[in-house]
Amino acid sequence: MRFKAVLFDIDGTLLDTLEDLGASMNTVLQSFGFPVHDIPAYKYFVGDGMEMLVKRTLPENRRDAPQVAQAVERMRAEYSRRWADTTRPYDGIPRLLDRIVAQGLTLVALSNKPDGPAKQVIAHFFERWHFEIVLGARPSMPNKPDPAGARQIAATLDLPPEDFLYLGDTGIDMQTAVSAGMYAAGVLWGFRKADELIDAGARMLFRRPEDLLAFLG
Repeated sequence: MRFKAVLFDIDGTLLDTLEDLGASMNTVLQSFGFPVHDIPAYKYFVGDGMEMLVKRTLPENRRDAPQVAQAVERMRAEYSRRWADTTRPYDGIPRLLDRIVAQGLTLVALSNKPDGPAKQVIAHFFERWHFEIVLGARPSMPNKPDPAGARQIAATLDLPPEDFLYLGDTGIDMQTAVSAGMYAAGVLWGFRKADELIDAGARMLFRRPEDLLAFLG
């Protein structure tokens, strides 16, 4: 099987961002006097964009629109201060990117992280590699699992969707890949488990980045 491009999710796929996301949101919750959450719980709060992260972490009786909007604003500010405190690429990702580039494949990234922070983390942590396109959440484009972002990337590169290997760690990513007509591959080093990925349409699962090296040949 020969691909021409590899599309990466960011949080939970390229980068372990959980501690910084969780600590930022917990600081916001504390600022309102609300209960905080254990960091591992954030594996299931993140993935659908910042507004959904905020809604899921707020107390159920405090999820009205004004409260959510205020908490989102504070979360954006807090995360902008600490997005690189503990965030790091997963072990094996640099070697995987080296292999992808050596094979002449195009690197792209698609995230439900806001567009500015998505571009910021890619530029900061992956300056050695050229990502042709990095798209984050924007008002003009629906979030994943809507395939609009993935299709836009394919159209911009003038490649058919079937030429893309789509790597992600959540069911949302697998649904996006399937809907866009890309090859859906789930990674198990991120935030979610195998059953979720398989149920959402993953055609292949990888436990470590090193496993992908063998798959790419």
